[in-house]
Amino acid sequence: MTRLYLVRHGRAAAGWNTDPDPGLDAVGRLQAAEMTARLAPLGPLQLVTSPLLRCQETASGLAEAWGVEPRVEPGVAEIPSPEGVAMADRVEWLRIAMAGTWSEMGPRYVAFRDGVAATLAALTADTVVTSHFIAINAAIGAAIGDDRMVIRSLDNCSVTVVDVVDGALELVEGGHEADTLIR
Repeated sequence: MTRLYLVRHGRAAAGWNTDPDPGLDAVGRLQAAEMTARLAPLGPLQLVTSPLLRCQETASGLAEAWGVEPRVEPGVAEIPSPEGVAMADRVEWLRIAMAGTWSEMGPRYVAFRDGVAATLAALTADTVVTSHFIAINAAIGAAIGDDRMVIRSLDNCSVTVVDVVDGALELVEGGHEADTLIR
């Protein structure tokens, strides 16, 4: 059995509709420091991060505390926007999408969900993974057999715990939920 700690990145310095790759703002850096204090005693563990800056910055405290280099993994990145959706319209597209299911979104998004689950299920050592709201919800859905795009309203720097057992994800603990969905 492999235990995975799926961390949603800290609060970003800009919204998803204004900056394709923002870092953390001051609140996000504080959230990341608090998460580091919580998880540091578990390690050193392997550390995997989405390629996006907010996830890499969220992981940086654990990397420093453990003296490890995070592995950047595109398989736990942000959900891609549809072709032709302007940056300013991404939040509205995502709000609509989040109310539905992966199956309703079509093959591209089912493949995204399945790719996140496969990436995580392939990890063979206890690992902290810094990722995104939708990607972590995809993992939760895979673990419990739920096709909804959003199952938990995960807060920034929340920690969702899943185990990999015989190549499948099993939900151990859902991360702390927030009052808001997108930032």
